[in-house]
Amino acid sequence: MKLFPRFPITALAFSTLFGNVHAQVGTDCLNELTGQACDQVLNTITTAVPFLLIGPDSRSGGMGDAGVALPADANAIHWNPSKLAFAENESEFRLSVSPWLKNLVPDMTLSYLAGYRRLANKRSAVGMSLRYFNLGSITFTDVNGSVIRDFKPAEFALDLAFAQQFSDKFSGGIALRYVNSNLTGGLNVSGANTKAGQTIAADVSFYYRKKGMTLAGKDATFAFGTNISNVGAKMSYSDAARRDFIPINLRMGPCLTVDLDEYNTITVNADINKLLVPTPPIYNASGDTILYGDDPTRGIAAGVFGSFSDAPGYLDEDGKIISGSPLKEELREINFAGGLEYWYAKQFAFRTGYFWEHATKGNRKYFTMGLGVKYSIFSLDFSYLIANTQRSPLANTVRITLGFNFDGKAKKKADAE
Repeated sequence: MKLFPRFPITALAFSTLFGNVHAQVGTDCLNELTGQACDQVLNTITTAVPFLLIGPDSRSGGMGDAGVALPADANAIHWNPSKLAFAENESEFRLSVSPWLKNLVPDMTLSYLAGYRRLANKRSAVGMSLRYFNLGSITFTDVNGSVIRDFKPAEFALDLAFAQQFSDKFSGGIALRYVNSNLTGGLNVSGANTKAGQTIAADVSFYYRKKGMTLAGKDATFAFGTNISNVGAKMSYSDAARRDFIPINLRMGPCLTVDLDEYNTITVNADINKLLVPTPPIYNASGDTILYGDDPTRGIAAGVFGSFSDAPGYLDEDGKIISGSPLKEELREINFAGGLEYWYAKQFAFRTGYFWEHATKGNRKYFTMGLGVKYSIFSLDFSYLIANTQRSPLANTVRITLGFNFDGKAKKKADAE
């Protein structure tokens, strides 16, 4: 018996990360077969479990989803685990919740719980996080449309992280990750037995921070972070299906914090991202022969290193590759994020940012805004996403983060009094 989900799971997973993917760009060259501009053909990279790349927290969510070099908090386990070695608090945990793609599915939610603790040597830290992605409800039907059963697909990832200072300015970190993705509940779908996809992955990260700088007469801190995340085995949802890459990703970028005076602080940061997985090649009309590009069914190491040079490029109206277009397409696979954060008296924060991705690689383009407040050991952050592409499923995304830190300052103050 064949089963058909009334809600297309694969399309859902794709739209989770890439949202609105249309492109309309004027050009003198049109492909006669597709009618599209020769250098504007959509060729989006897709992977299994794209939820691993969703920014889970409100702070970075308010700064354009950039966070690889921001000052450390518990959410560093997602952005850059090595930052935990420079965390100011002895320990901390944060809980983030976001109704995701609510314009498409009303009951889809991303939740993230993260915490860390600095070790006794004050140069190391350990952390844990749990990410849970509830994809809402679907109904499986047979070929006649009769209802077989309802199911609630879900995915989760459990992380263990360790960070170590190598000097007063430099640290490294790793995170080990177990990923579980259950999209069908083990049902027989289209004649194939399905199972939950599972894999193990790791992050390798580095962080540089230089304090005591002076900029225009103001105290400043410069930081730079790098994180290669989700390096792990491919994933499959059935014994018969091919195994798909998980979203191995390179993220890097700088951050600058300037203390304007005793009460006012500004932080500016930026991230660049590139997926380290194969780009889909160009096939012949029957789809059984690769005309341009590389075979995507290769090993993990070959996929990572080949991802910098495997873009096939774009065809002209005669079906030939446009000169220079493979490099042009490769550069289009880099997306950019950046933001600004303003703190008053280290208690009230305002944030804004922007995220940009090329139209042929997903077309995510959006502004973000956010607010934050701290009081004693308690913090509350809020972010809001404003899409600037029409009908974007990411539009109006809200993220809320509740945090608690435990640094012993309150106890030390009480003892001093």
